[in-house]
Amino acid sequence: MNPLKRLAGDTAIYGLSTMVARLINYLLVIYHTRVLSPTQYGVFTEFYSYVAFLLVLLTYGMETGFFRFSSRQEQNPNQVFSTAIVSLLATSVLFFVVIWKNLSGVSAQMGYPDNQSYVLQMAAVIALDAFTAIPFARLRFLRKAKTFALFKLLNVVFYVAISVIFFTFLPAYFAKNPDSFLLQFFSEKIDVGYIFTANLLSSLLSFLLLLPTIFSIRFSFSFSLLKKMLVYSLPLLIAGLPGVANDYLDRLLFKHLYPDSSIAMQELGVYGATTKLAVLMVLFVQMFRYAAEPFFFSQGGKNDDGKTRILFADVMKYFVIFAMSIFLFVVFYMDIFEYFLGKDFRSALGIVSIMLIANVLLGVSFNLSMWYKLSGKTNYAVYITASGLLVTLLVNVLFIPRYGYYAAAWAHFFSYAVMVAVSYMLGQKFYRIPYNLKSIGFYIALGLSIYAIFALASRHFGLSPALRVATGTLLLILYAGIALWRDGKPILRQVTQKLKR
Repeated sequence: MNPLKRLAGDTAIYGLSTMVARLINYLLVIYHTRVLSPTQYGVFTEFYSYVAFLLVLLTYGMETGFFRFSSRQEQNPNQVFSTAIVSLLATSVLFFVVIWKNLSGVSAQMGYPDNQSYVLQMAAVIALDAFTAIPFARLRFLRKAKTFALFKLLNVVFYVAISVIFFTFLPAYFAKNPDSFLLQFFSEKIDVGYIFTANLLSSLLSFLLLLPTIFSIRFSFSFSLLKKMLVYSLPLLIAGLPGVANDYLDRLLFKHLYPDSSIAMQELGVYGATTKLAVLMVLFVQMFRYAAEPFFFSQGGKNDDGKTRILFADVMKYFVIFAMSIFLFVVFYMDIFEYFLGKDFRSALGIVSIMLIANVLLGVSFNLSMWYKLSGKTNYAVYITASGLLVTLLVNVLFIPRYGYYAAAWAHFFSYAVMVAVSYMLGQKFYRIPYNLKSIGFYIALGLSIYAIFALASRHFGLSPALRVATGTLLLILYAGIALWRDGKPILRQVTQKLKR
């Protein structure tokens, strides 16, 4: 099968499941921003920022290490899997026990001394999700995209269902049954802790679903192999920590930097909810990553000739084309998307376009990252992500006190832009891929120019929401037409051939 067609097929499976799962999960944003106050949603935003950071720490680059070593002919993939999963089991259990034994101190340090259950539940979620990362990676390695997609979909459906049940029925039940034993585990009134409990139950479900995958092989642990995997993966951990800090540092620092502490968590809640409107771009980057990482390794592992690198360059170009179309789709239909948020959460809609284009750059950065993963020079990942982290830290510290969540959004943009520049320059030196910069730059400039025309026309002529949607639709068709005319001929040729059959 043509490599690009196979990548597209896997991306479609991962993409469909991820899109459906995210969209189902996104219904909770609509729901949560109507049942929770912005302040409570701020707590939710802060906690899940800690979760993202700690998951990188507790998986310590083992997913990528698993793909790397499982793809080598001299390695037994089953031994790689069993070695990785035993290592993650040990560290995940250790993490949970440490939090459990020091719960009061950890809760106090986080600023939640009266909500220790929040901390313990999320520690359990982190431990479970870190451990199951490798079984999920094994499904991807075995190209069991449908099984992977099914498990992820079941997880999110279960999470959403339990969340809705908790918020809908528990407060009314506790009002009628004030002596219920469930009050030992839940608040009698609507509380953000309901979300944490629902997440814990869904993580347990994923663990149970993955048990057959975990025990499908004969375990063969190797200390020497683990050492090699750690040598390869730990630089990715070191790089991953500032990488996830680039994504979530603003949320962790916000309440400490915002000048008015009385509304800091409220503003954080508004910011956290509004960034969810960039979900289409986020899930596109994620589904592409799921399919592209094993694809890049399999192609790079077979040979390292000029054709392979040209193939990688084409992947980058088509990624940018589709990413910019998603950018335009969201900004053109913002008059519809804004109603996904509760009315108390719509004051920050101006940051959506910034977050969208920032995530385009994040996807470009992922494409560029393959040079050091394929060449084994993962130590350079540290310099790349550290440069982005420095920008994130400076912009947030200097400008959040003055500009609030707008500064946080621009920090993402500038951070990813610096990472793209540094990664590209290093990649061209050590593992040159002939990216078509003129074509990539053209599509980014085209998308931004079309958006600028739309924004100026909306402001100058005072277009109604209906006219804005109509105008945006025409401009989106224009972008798609130009893309098809310039780079869609191979795709159109394949479609025509299939229709003739």
